[in-house]
Amino acid sequence: MLDANIKTQLKAYLERVTQPIEIVASLDDGAKSREMQELLADVAEQSHLITVIERRDDNERKPSFSVGPKGGEARVRFAGLPMGHEFTSLILALLQSAGYPPKVEADVIEQIKALEGEFNFETYISLSCHNCPDVVQALNLLSILNPNIRHTMIDGGVFQEEVEKRQIMAVPTVYLNGQEFGAGRMELGEILAKIDTGAAKRDAAKLSAKDVFDVLVVGGGPAGAAAAIYAARKGIRTGVLAERFGGQVMDTLAIENFISVKETEGPKLAMALEEHVKQYEVDVMNLQRATALVPGDIHEVRLENGGTLKAKTVILATGARWREMNVPGEKEYRGKGVAYCPHCDGPLFKGKRVAVIGGGNSGVEAAIDLAGIVAHVTLLEFADTLRADAVLQKKLASLPNVTVIKSAQTTEVTGAEKVNGLVYKDRVSGEEKRLELEGIFVQIGLLPNTDFLKGTVELTRFGEIIVDAKGQTSVPGVFAAGDCTTVPYKQIIIAMGEGSKASLAAFDHLIRTSVPA
Repeated sequence: MLDANIKTQLKAYLERVTQPIEIVASLDDGAKSREMQELLADVAEQSHLITVIERRDDNERKPSFSVGPKGGEARVRFAGLPMGHEFTSLILALLQSAGYPPKVEADVIEQIKALEGEFNFETYISLSCHNCPDVVQALNLLSILNPNIRHTMIDGGVFQEEVEKRQIMAVPTVYLNGQEFGAGRMELGEILAKIDTGAAKRDAAKLSAKDVFDVLVVGGGPAGAAAAIYAARKGIRTGVLAERFGGQVMDTLAIENFISVKETEGPKLAMALEEHVKQYEVDVMNLQRATALVPGDIHEVRLENGGTLKAKTVILATGARWREMNVPGEKEYRGKGVAYCPHCDGPLFKGKRVAVIGGGNSGVEAAIDLAGIVAHVTLLEFADTLRADAVLQKKLASLPNVTVIKSAQTTEVTGAEKVNGLVYKDRVSGEEKRLELEGIFVQIGLLPNTDFLKGTVELTRFGEIIVDAKGQTSVPGVFAAGDCTTVPYKQIIIAMGEGSKASLAAFDHLIRTSVPA
């Protein structure tokens, strides 16, 4: 199951195990159970402290296995093989079950241990999903630290009957005590905030008590990270307020145009950005949403949890989100056939018919990727030509299970509990037509995250923050950078440059305004 190179790496990790671990496998006679037997044998081979026990007469999902300390209660379970992106989840579960300390702040560990109540989590994943491991690892850690919490990772590709019964069409999807808890990428702090009802109030009080920042960066994507580093290097008091550190980069799988790095993945780049920021004295306040900006001699940023932060200068780097079609049925069937991440959710549509909306690079790349998984892809483009790069269009045209429809305006998503089709208008003939399908992947560009700024800084009709050559907005002392601004070409490397520039401009503003008139 595991090649020699992976075994060598695994053995090195498992040398950190100092206490006996017991893996209890629930198996049947199927092919997946045989694969699991092979995987667990390879794992146990790398450490004499790991024991594997097989059971066939229990009531657990098959194939699945639990991980826990020998002689103790196992509260972490993997239903399906945790390979691909989830292999790291397995390694961490083994280490943490043996008492290896997690890379989490001490106060967060105490918060987890203090949680009261019974929490039985189930997370449906796909092995190609790059957002799923964060959720799995967070819930596994909760289960290891608190005896009232249990968690099972479930591979939707293996347990397809469950996926169909619960109508799961997006991953990760988390259930708590049998009820849907959430979908999409969630960090440990987000999960804690949802189950620890007093956390928001405590956070608000802590944030409001902070001293005035010289520079407060709102946003933790490439522009925000670059701005924070440039500010901190000037030796001034710097803070970063982020809804999720990494921003849109976290939803990007392949990155091949970041100069000097031939190829990387979004989550890896986001992790590197965060590590670089934390090399400096930057106060990173993650998982916090800004709801208002109140300009003044000292600017105020108000937060969703009721807290307030104060700063002499503010850099807005709030980025953008997936643009929606805004047609009837889209919101109703989001997560029930309407999806925005083909890498994450594509495997759930194996053998089915899907549509991709959008003929730019993102749309054509999505159609190419999905064509290798689903039965058929129909790509719909509003214009009369595709906008994607020529090399992508050539690849798309070579695929036998892809149909391209141009001059098509999607007008409705239809369904009965889940998506069963869409309606589009032929913009040449005016005729309305219907496609029968099970999934729709929306890839029509980005929308700036600036709703909370309306009436405060000058915006374009598209919601972009209007900035000058230095990143200055219409409000003195408030700067902006990245995908939320009027700067053309929304690219990671451009956002970083703009964030750096805005930070230097903010520093220049601080110097000039500190000199008495």
